[in-house]
Amino acid sequence: MHPAFSVIFLTTLIGAGQGLFLALYTSQVYSAFKVLPVQDPVQFHALGSLIVLVFLALGLVSSFFHLGRPERAWRAAARWRSSWLSREVIVLPAFMAAVAAWGLIQYTGWSPPLFSMGQRLEVDLSLLLGAIASLLSLALFLCTGMIYACIKQLQEWATPLTVINYTLLGLASGFILATAFAAWQGTGLLEFYGGWAIFLTIVAFVTRAASLIRNARIRYKSTPETAIGIRHAHIEQKAQGAMGGSFNTREYFHGATPRKFKSIKWLFLVLVFPLPLLLLSVGLGTQAIGLLIAAFLIQYLGLLAERWFFFAQANHPQNLYYQTV
Repeated sequence: MHPAFSVIFLTTLIGAGQGLFLALYTSQVYSAFKVLPVQDPVQFHALGSLIVLVFLALGLVSSFFHLGRPERAWRAAARWRSSWLSREVIVLPAFMAAVAAWGLIQYTGWSPPLFSMGQRLEVDLSLLLGAIASLLSLALFLCTGMIYACIKQLQEWATPLTVINYTLLGLASGFILATAFAAWQGTGLLEFYGGWAIFLTIVAFVTRAASLIRNARIRYKSTPETAIGIRHAHIEQKAQGAMGGSFNTREYFHGATPRKFKSIKWLFLVLVFPLPLLLLSVGLGTQAIGLLIAAFLIQYLGLLAERWFFFAQANHPQNLYYQTV
């Protein structure tokens, strides 16, 4: 498939924003249980929610560059009963609204208690709203991943690993960003966020490696033999079938040479996993903010390459006819 950079930026930006919000809300829940120290609601939670909204807004803006008629974007929500894309279009602004409301409550300090759960936890408005926003964040991960996982004819995507990798990579980038944010704020959450960031990055590596191994071993259902209905041991197509370019040859081929394609795979494997882990480990030991910020930026660059590879690796059955361009 031909990777669209607007969608690459959309998925990576909102993924980091979702991960950062879940990191912020996790620390609030731990604080409610007296496991972690309570953070300043304005300087930490409100400012953090603003950063989340910036990432989500940038992702939303980038998605408009993928539309032929941006003024009709609202129509994308019309098929919510059957389309994961429509569900994503609905859940994303709902999540943004919930994050904005949660951040506003943190900023104003107006969070009346609602009810108690046992003797240890008193649920106030911010905790309840944060839980709703967290569910919307997880639903957004599901919708984004299922847009591609539900396409059965693209066997590289049609696997639960697609949703799992979207979720884990977003969480990993968000928690690394939270680690840098905690270091900048000088809070006592550096080791908490850093530990979770390392754990999520390692788990994401395992699941992403599993998807690469799976895709390398795919036995495609569609072959030249099944396409033309002739049972023969070996059928080889000698011509593309068309002399000029078309929508099919533009949108279903990534255009990279096999060498470049393989190089991008190894590039994202290095940038997303071992290099950020190294920078995180050193940054946590020295409490160097620059190293923690570098860990996020390098991993984000790697995620851009990873998402490009994800789209380019999908081999549409129509390529049996056009072969290569």
